[in-house]
Amino acid sequence: MRKLIDTITRSLLVFLMSSLVIVVVWQVFSRYILNAPSTVTDELARFLLIWVSLLGAAYYSGKNLHIAINVLPSRLSPPNRKKLNILIHLIVITFVLLVFVIGGGMLVYYTYTYLQLTPTLQIPMAFIYAIGPISGLLIIFYKIADIADLLRSDAEQVSGDHQFEQEDFTGSI
Repeated sequence: MRKLIDTITRSLLVFLMSSLVIVVVWQVFSRYILNAPSTVTDELARFLLIWVSLLGAAYYSGKNLHIAINVLPSRLSPPNRKKLNILIHLIVITFVLLVFVIGGGMLVYYTYTYLQLTPTLQIPMAFIYAIGPISGLLIIFYKIADIADLLRSDAEQVSGDHQFEQEDFTGSI
């Protein structure tokens, strides 16, 4: 199930990012080459960026590629590290449930109820804001799956979730 959701999310991200690139290229082309700036591309690019950002955050959360400070987990014994990881996942689930799912769901509901439309595209703002609860539900799904994996594994197999080697970050800026 997780692989299917990863595949769908990744495919949607590729589509949205490709659309964002096309929209921005058209915006630049129409403004500087045609001297007739497109009126919808600015707003569409903004909304696509919101969707890419929140959906990408959910995807990276599912891959455990988000930023984390691992000072405490690296100093704990494997059984305690497992407990700490479960506690961290539960805190993330609680936060995402309250802010993204419940708060975002209320925002979607109110903007849909009051028929708030975008200025240029004239589409419901509820559609734009819907990515909040969607990404929240994805993050909750991933964290519940991570907790289930932790509960099934041996304590010795639990490593610090976010430990990377220095070689992973080499390169020039």
